[in-house]
Amino acid sequence: METRPYVSWDLMNRFLIDAFVGYGVPEADAAICADVLLESDRRGIESHGCNRFKPIYIDRIVKGTLKPVTEIEIVKETPTTVVIDAHDGMGMVASHRMMELLIEKAKTYGMAGGAIRNSTHYGIAGYWATMASRQGLIGITGTNARPSIAPTFGVENMMGTNPLTFALPTDEDFPFCLDCATSIVQRGKIEYYAREGKDTPAGMVVSETGEAMTDSDAILKALVDGTAALAPLGGIGDELCGYKGYGYAAVVEILSAALSAGPFMKALTGVAPDGKPQMYHLGHFFFVVNPEFFMGLDEFRKIAGDICRALRASKKAPGQNRIYTAGEKEWLVWQERREKGVPVGEAVQKEILEVRDKLNLPYHFPFED
Repeated sequence: METRPYVSWDLMNRFLIDAFVGYGVPEADAAICADVLLESDRRGIESHGCNRFKPIYIDRIVKGTLKPVTEIEIVKETPTTVVIDAHDGMGMVASHRMMELLIEKAKTYGMAGGAIRNSTHYGIAGYWATMASRQGLIGITGTNARPSIAPTFGVENMMGTNPLTFALPTDEDFPFCLDCATSIVQRGKIEYYAREGKDTPAGMVVSETGEAMTDSDAILKALVDGTAALAPLGGIGDELCGYKGYGYAAVVEILSAALSAGPFMKALTGVAPDGKPQMYHLGHFFFVVNPEFFMGLDEFRKIAGDICRALRASKKAPGQNRIYTAGEKEWLVWQERREKGVPVGEAVQKEILEVRDKLNLPYHFPFED
C-alpha cells in the first residue's frame, strides 16, 4: 500500500518547469523536460522520474557537464534520415525535435531513421517510442550511456545499460511498449535503491574480483571507479545465456555511436583523464515505421491487439492469476495515479524543497503540512 504523500500532476509540472527555467533552461524546453520526467512517474518508472530531477539534470547543469540551452544542429539530412548534434544540451529536447522530424518523414515516406550525437541523458526511452505509437506509427529507439555492463566472461564495465525500446500501436487502450535496459538492472534503479536506503538484490552486480555486490551506495561508487559492473540480461557467464543481453547491449552501443559518428564506451564516463568532470557526449538512435505503408494501420492494430490478448489469456502458472503484456502494467499504474498525483518519497521531498528555496520559488507542497 502506498504510504508516500502525493503531489498533483499540475503542481509538480509547474514546479519542474519553473525550476528548470531557474537554472537556465528556456521555458519551452523546460516544459518538454518536465513532461518526460513526469511520464516516467505516470508509468511507475520512478527510477527515471522526479527521483532523477536534481541529481541527473540540475546537479549536472551546476557542475557544467550539461548545457541548459540546447543548440540543435542538423549535421546531415535526407528525405528519410536525420543526424543531429545536440552540443551537450538537454538530451530530452534534442530527442523531442528528432521524433518530430522522423514522424513527419515516416508519414510521408513510410520509414525514417535518425541519430543524435554529443547528447545527454534523454529520460525513459519509451517516451520517444510512444511519441510514434500515439500517432499510429511504430517507434524504436536506443541509447548508449556511461559504462556499467561487463561483457560475458568479463568484470570490467564497458557498455552502458543501453535500452533497446519498441512501441507498437494496438487496438487497445495502450500500446505494446517494451522499454527496458539490456542489463539485469539499470543504474537508475540502483540510485533509487540507494536513495531509499535499500540493498540491491544479489546477482545483479559483479565486483572486479567476480563477487556479487549488494550495498547500493558502494555499487554506485564502484561503477564510477570501474571496480564493479552490471550483469547483462540473463546473468553472469553463459549458463543463463547472459551473452544474449551482452549481444543486444553491443547492438545498441554500435547503433548509438556508429550512426552518428559519435563517442562510445569508455569515452562516455563523464570523467576526464585528469579526474575532472567532462561532458558525456552520449548517442541515441531512432526509427519510425508507418504500418499504413504495409497492410494498413487498422490491420496492424488488430493483429497486435489479438496477439497481446492471446498472450494474456494463455494458461497461467500455479499461484498466478494474471499474465501481462509489455506496457500494460505502466498503463494500470497511470489509471491508479491519474487522480492522485505523483507519490514523492522523503529523499525527493528534500531535493524539491532545496531547489525551491535556492530559487526562491513560491510553491507549497502537501508533504509540508
